[in-house]
Amino acid sequence: MRNAVALGTFDGLHKGHLAVLSIPDGYRKIALIFDIPPKCSQNGEIELLLTPSEKIERLENSGFSVHTLKFSEVKDLTAEEFLEFVKERFNPSLISCGFNYRFGNKGLGDTSLLESFCKENSITLQVQRPVTDNGETVSSSLIRNALKIGDVSKANRLLGYDFSFETEVIKGDGRGKGLGFPTINQKYPKDLTKPKFGVYKSEITINEKTFKGITNIGMRPTFPTDFVICETFIIGFGGDLYGKSLKITLKEFLREEKKFSDEKELSAQVLSDIEKIQGV
Repeated sequence: MRNAVALGTFDGLHKGHLAVLSIPDGYRKIALIFDIPPKCSQNGEIELLLTPSEKIERLENSGFSVHTLKFSEVKDLTAEEFLEFVKERFNPSLISCGFNYRFGNKGLGDTSLLESFCKENSITLQVQRPVTDNGETVSSSLIRNALKIGDVSKANRLLGYDFSFETEVIKGDGRGKGLGFPTINQKYPKDLTKPKFGVYKSEITINEKTFKGITNIGMRPTFPTDFVICETFIIGFGGDLYGKSLKITLKEFLREEKKFSDEKELSAQVLSDIEKIQGV
């Protein structure tokens, strides 16, 4: 069977990426990705939309064999050297990429160079046009920006699925329980894009069952922490979840994070937040 290689970082596997990953029947599908997306590594801060493990899982579930390259080992290759590397390693009969795909040292390689290379080596080239949403080109950066301003509805629409994260439930200070609203506490995953700090309507997956809830993401100004914490009140659930890894899915931004004068004011606001999503 002939090999088809899809090139890209595929951070988020959003609607634009799905077009690149649309490979005709009759090919062995290979996704060539990096261990760290080059754009994120240049500024010293990583802001992913999917954890590497989840990205690989999603790609494999779509029928792709995933090959992860160490960015540090290929970043100094010229554009021509990178293409020769792909040819020798994967022997592609078809290459698929996005319209703005760049490769090689300093990103000097583009689709024009790739087109010439493919013609010289009798490789079919599939360059996907931009996928747009309300006149905007769908991209990982557009989605990250939407999350950062709290427009999670837009981010979810561009992704084609709802933004989520999964992390272990840790011990809290028990203050929520004392207020009558017991919460689970989780550290926000280090390398994921941080959404706007505040309170979100959320869904929580527990043993493959979904519960509605409200999730506060931030530094908790009323009772400060030294890390980004996620506090979630799960509607209709009671039980010990310490040490378990739970998936939190963000559905809608409700309000900004704020500092309360006392626990009574905080309790009243939490009750108001819960009432907003009850029955919705």
